[in-house]
Amino acid sequence: MSPSSEATPLIPPMRRLLYVAAFLVFLAGLVLFVFPLRTDEFFAWTVNPPMTAVFLGAAYWSSAGLEVAGAGSRSWDSARLAVWPVFIFTTLTLGVTLLHLDRFHLSPTTAPTAQIATWAWLAIYAIVPVAMVVISRMQIRSRPPAPKSERAGRPVLPPALRLLMVGIAGVLLLYGVALLAVPLYAATWWPWQLSELTGRAVGAWLVGLGWSAAQGQFSGDLRSVRPVALTSVVFVILQALALLRYGGALTWPSAPAVGFATVLLAIGVAGGWALALSRSPATRTGVT
Repeated sequence: MSPSSEATPLIPPMRRLLYVAAFLVFLAGLVLFVFPLRTDEFFAWTVNPPMTAVFLGAAYWSSAGLEVAGAGSRSWDSARLAVWPVFIFTTLTLGVTLLHLDRFHLSPTTAPTAQIATWAWLAIYAIVPVAMVVISRMQIRSRPPAPKSERAGRPVLPPALRLLMVGIAGVLLLYGVALLAVPLYAATWWPWQLSELTGRAVGAWLVGLGWSAAQGQFSGDLRSVRPVALTSVVFVILQALALLRYGGALTWPSAPAVGFATVLLAIGVAGGWALALSRSPATRTGVT
C-alpha cells in the first residue's frame, strides 16, 4: 500500500453510512428486480412497465455493490468514488420525489406495505443526503494532505480507457439531465415507454452513473477506481438479466434499442478492463 493510502484512512462514520446505504438500496432492488409486478404492494410508487422496474432494480443492486466496495476501502481516495455519485443520485431522487409526490403511495386506500415503503422512502431520501454532507465534511477535515511525491507513483488509467469512460460519462450525463428536465420529450429516445416520474427516476440514475464514470477516469488511479469498475460489471450483468426477462418491451431493432445495448456494452468493456487492471500484481503492490 502506498504511503498516501495510509495517510488518508476512511473514518468509521463514513464506513457505517456506506454499509447502511448499501443495505437500503439492496432492499429497494430486491422489490424492483425480484417482484416487478407487485410494486403497487411493496414499493413507494407503482412502476410500469415491468422492464422499468427491473432496470431500476438492477441499478439499485449495482449501487449496493458500489457502496459495499467503498465501505470496504482502506482509504478515502477509493471510497469517495462511491460517496459523491450516491450523494448526487439521492439528492436528485429527493427532488424527483417531491415533484411527483402525488404518484406515491400515501393514500390510505393503498396497501399498508406500500404506505410503509413510501414513508421509509421519504425518510431515507431526506436523511441520507444530509448525512453524507455532514460525514463527508468530517472525513475531509480528518484527511492530511498527501505530498506530491507520494501521489506521483500511483498507477494511472490507460489513455484509451480514460477516453472510453469520458464518452460513457458524457452520454449518461447529457441524457440523464435531459430526462430530468424534459422527461416526456427525452423518453422518445428511450427504448421502452417512460412516464414523467419513471423518466426522471431513470434520469437520476443516469446522472449518478455518469458522474461515477467521469470521477473514476479523473482519479487516474486504478486502485481507487476499483469500486466503480466492479459496479459497472455488476450493472451490465443485471441489465442483461433484465433484458432476458422483459426485453420484449424494447422496440427492436430501433435506434434507441440499439443505442441502449451499445452503451451497456461500452460500460461492460470499460468496467471489465478497469477491474482487470486494478487486480494486476503491479497494482496491488503499488508498483508502476
